[in-house]
Amino acid sequence: MQLYDQIQEALAFLRSKTDFEPDFGIILGTGLSDLAQEIERVAVFPYKEIPHFPVSTVESHKGELVFGYLAGRKVVAMAGRFHYYEGYTMQQITFPVRVMKFLGIQRLFISNAAGSVNQHIYAGDLVFLKDHINLQADNPLRGHNDERLGPRFPDMLHAYDRALNTRALAIAREQGVAAHEGVYLGLQGPNLETPAEYNFAHNMGADVVGMSTVPEVLVARHMSLPLLVVSIATNRCYPIEDIRETSLDDVVAVAKGSEKRLSGIIKALLTEL
Repeated sequence: MQLYDQIQEALAFLRSKTDFEPDFGIILGTGLSDLAQEIERVAVFPYKEIPHFPVSTVESHKGELVFGYLAGRKVVAMAGRFHYYEGYTMQQITFPVRVMKFLGIQRLFISNAAGSVNQHIYAGDLVFLKDHINLQADNPLRGHNDERLGPRFPDMLHAYDRALNTRALAIAREQGVAAHEGVYLGLQGPNLETPAEYNFAHNMGADVVGMSTVPEVLVARHMSLPLLVVSIATNRCYPIEDIRETSLDDVVAVAKGSEKRLSGIIKALLTEL
């Protein structure tokens, strides 16, 4: 079955269960699934029920597609995402982005947990992405291109909404939240990086490093879907002498500690858009 037909099958299933039409999509990353609890829920679907959806295998990802209201706006949220290191293809990882686009969303918000390779960014700080460096092992746009989904060679100059970043940073200042604008380096994972790799990331111009997000950004751009991406810096990886051993529990704890701050900014943005 072609990708377009898979999208239509998933879309038909969801529309057979709810007539809710979201305006905004949200992808909640590691340690951030509880943000979905703030949504006034209209319908919830476990990923395993939706045709062609993968199933989250990372323990901090709940694996639900949530329809409802956040800050009075109509949203659909992924409580948990997928990663290349889980064994899925890039096309599978990004399948939900395409489904959300066909559901009618006008803008996508993406969050993730990432390591800081900028000495001025500390654990718990928010980083609104202005660009990325893609060193992941594959590309979701590789292979046959279906023009019904997007162009063969999408331009990445304006992949990130810098104007929305500016507003988000202003809201962060108003709310007393430490926030920055920066560049994300996408790697394959699942291991955390070595000190030499963190140093390499810093030297090549990255501010944060992680194992997700880039595939979803590529597909959003392919489908002309505007987006805002925010990383929660969960561990400090530069300077090298500041690196400490980090576990998933450590990452989740820091991400959860920043949830309310991130939620406040996202809700404020939603009320303005």
